[in-house]
Amino acid sequence: MQTSSLETTTQARPQNRLGLLLLPLVILAGMGLSVEAGLLGPLGAQVGHLWATLSIFGVGTPILLLLLLFSGPQKGPALNALPRWQLIGGFLGPTYVVVLILATPRIGIAMTMIAILSGQVGKSVLIDHFGWFGSARKRVNGERWIALLLIGVALVLIARG
Repeated sequence: MQTSSLETTTQARPQNRLGLLLLPLVILAGMGLSVEAGLLGPLGAQVGHLWATLSIFGVGTPILLLLLLFSGPQKGPALNALPRWQLIGGFLGPTYVVVLILATPRIGIAMTMIAILSGQVGKSVLIDHFGWFGSARKRVNGERWIALLLIGVALVLIARG
């Protein structure tokens, strides 16, 4: 019993280290979203909201294709074998970009990003709590409630500022 507990702890440590190493990368990606929002607002005003969205995906698609080409052998997708609900992200991505294009020039980058953050964290806590989409269940505890409250306070403060 003691050995299995020790083995579990030892196996969890590399995962925790990997998470800590990925955290700065995730923060940088979040910063990239703020830059994207700043770029998309003026682009949408110049070419239209839907054309701006298409241009973002038009640039991103060849980049992804090059990454796939140079990243070595990949298992190709069997889209017909996937549950249809797993493909919802194909709808959510462009919707997110259109919302950025519409909101950023009107309410500003900071307000747009904190509003997006509040929606992301709020929904993420629910997904974790209920284990939706096959994710591991992580119950909402007091600290998570406080975090949600603080994000709500940040949203109000940025809106007022």
